[in-house]
This record gives sequence, C-alpha cells and structure tokens, in this order.
Amino acid sequence: MITDNYDRLILPLLQRMSKLEQLHLCLFIGSRPFIDGDNLKLNILSHMPLLTKLTFHICTLTRFYNQINCPSNQTIQQTFQDFKNQNIICSTDYMKQTGFSQCRIYTHPYRLKYYDDITNQFSGGLFLSVRKVSLVDEHPFEHEFFLRIAQSFPLMEELIVKNKKPQQRKRFQVSTNNNKIIIYSNLVFLNLLYAHKDYYEQFVFDTKTCLPNKINISVDYRLMRKITRNFRRRLTQNNSAKMSWIYFSNKSQFPEHLHQYFPRAQIC
Repeated sequence: MITDNYDRLILPLLQRMSKLEQLHLCLFIGSRPFIDGDNLKLNILSHMPLLTKLTFHICTLTRFYNQINCPSNQTIQQTFQDFKNQNIICSTDYMKQTGFSQCRIYTHPYRLKYYDDITNQFSGGLFLSVRKVSLVDEHPFEHEFFLRIAQSFPLMEELIVKNKKPQQRKRFQVSTNNNKIIIYSNLVFLNLLYAHKDYYEQFVFDTKTCLPNKINISVDYRLMRKITRNFRRRLTQNNSAKMSWIYFSNKSQFPEHLHQYFPRAQIC
C-alpha cells in the first residue's frame, strides 16, 4: 500500500539498524519528491556501515512535480553512479490529465511477483518472478506494446488493463510485429473493466491474440456485445470458447444464445 510516512516513520526505523548486513526494500511512497540514489545514500546507507547487500523496488507517486519540472530518467539514473556492481533501472512518468507523476527505481534482476502501473515508457526486459501485471496510461497501448509485455512477463497469470484511449495504429501495418499473434501461455485472469473497446478487440480477436484455455475475464457487457456483434462474430469465437468464467458489468440478465457463444464459461 502507498504510505505518506516515508520521512516520518520509515527512515527513523531504518536508521536504527546500524548493524544490518543485508536489506531488501519494497516501498510505495506518496506525497513527497522522488526517491533517488542521493536520498538512499544520505538517509539510509550512511547509517548502515556494515551493509554488504542492498536490493530494492521503490515507487514514488506524487503531485509534487508538473510536466515542466518532472525529473527525467537520465537525471534519476545519474544519482546511482556510486552504486557499483548493481544494475539499477529507473522509470519516470508524468500523467498530464491527473497531474500525478511517478518514479520507479529497482535493482535488477527483479524479485517481486507483481509489476503494477506499467506505462508506454516500459523498456522491456525479462521478469521471470512476476505473476501479476497492471497496465495504465493516458496514451494508447498499441499492438507492439502488448507483444513486449507478453515477452517480458512469460509467466504472467493476471493482467489488468486500464486505458481509455483508443488505439491509433490498429488499422495500419506500421511494423513487422503489427500482424504477429500474441500468445499468453500462462494467463489465468484478465480484467478489461477499465479499458477502451479497442483493448477488447486486442485480446478477443484471434488475429491479434491467442488466449489460453480456461481463462477468467472481467469485462463490460456493452463493449463485449459490441465487438462480438451481439455474440455472433466468428473473429472472436475462438478465444471466447476458451473462457471458463466471465464477469459482466452493467448486465444482470443474459440472452439464451450467450451461453452458446461461451460454451465452457460460467457467466455472472
């Protein structure tokens, strides 16, 4: 959970651990400037002279910055120059519509089972520990982005997509990966309740995505009905037949032919 007490509670606690030899920090921090390498050196490492191993995942979410003064990835990365023999990843985002800025810093290889609030700034990599992923942005997610996500998180079991912006390039072949079908071999849960209609097409069209058998999904009934053409469209039938559980929002009673379109699914 996000804490606003990094300076008041967390730092004083850590500063009393002067004999600590190994430390792994996982923090989600709000209402303060970004945590960077300078902050870690001054407020934590200087109080731990015996520390031999440090790994961390720290995400700062704040309104402290705006689009003009939000530090860049390069600026944050430079504060870790003294962290020898460590691969440290930095990622910063500014959300213009909400006014929130976000900075994520972590040591690689990544150790957590979840990776939340990924934006288009995500640079890729291989994250074998991650099982749960959420995607959020004020800019569209294109097909290539979902391909990068599938390749970076091959053992992903749960995916949440939060994006209300329509795709801009879905009708045009703009790269060699545009027509490549994406395979999510281990996906169990898919949540599209906060997604634009284009992302329903992204996951249900069998020309774009191959879903695994027995997948569970949460969707808006109205959007699902639209992209399946009242649950009769062949282009969406292959992936629909693989679903074992479907939660529909904005609907409580369903037409009879709905069960024929989702022959394996429990519908609620």
